[in-house]
Amino acid sequence: MKPFDDPRAILASPGTSGPGRGWRVFVDELAIAARVGIHAHEHLAPQPLVMDASLVYRCDPSEAGVDTLIDYEQYCNRICAFLTVKPHTRLLETLAMEIAELSFSEWPALDALTLSLHKPKIREGTRRLGIELDWTRADYEARRAGQAVPCGEVRGHGAGADR
Repeated sequence: MKPFDDPRAILASPGTSGPGRGWRVFVDELAIAARVGIHAHEHLAPQPLVMDASLVYRCDPSEAGVDTLIDYEQYCNRICAFLTVKPHTRLLETLAMEIAELSFSEWPALDALTLSLHKPKIREGTRRLGIELDWTRADYEARRAGQAVPCGEVRGHGAGADR
């Protein structure tokens, strides 16, 4: 499922307060190339990737300045430029976190982000196989402060969850 296919996703975002409230920018199937993968053949050249993103505003969009606007063209160009010069990354998950960090650091109007990455035609019999990251600005700030949630202590899930 693409990040914006589920209408409930926007309602669950912290920057919104109910149905029909809040703004977002979406990017659907941005074709990009990145040096990513754990297999030896993936280290030889950039791999084709497809990115979907839903970027939720923390304010009403405005032409008043860069702090109140998420320019989708500038966003796509910045992601492509970042991936062009970025060294090899082994995991799509790591790459998604780095794209999320870049997004929050460069777009002050961004409150929440759902980002999915997949490698096209990676497995016979599948249409899409990849990863998805949901982050809020609070998640970004926690990571910057060194408070990332380790596996085993996943928020509300698994062994570390409240019973």
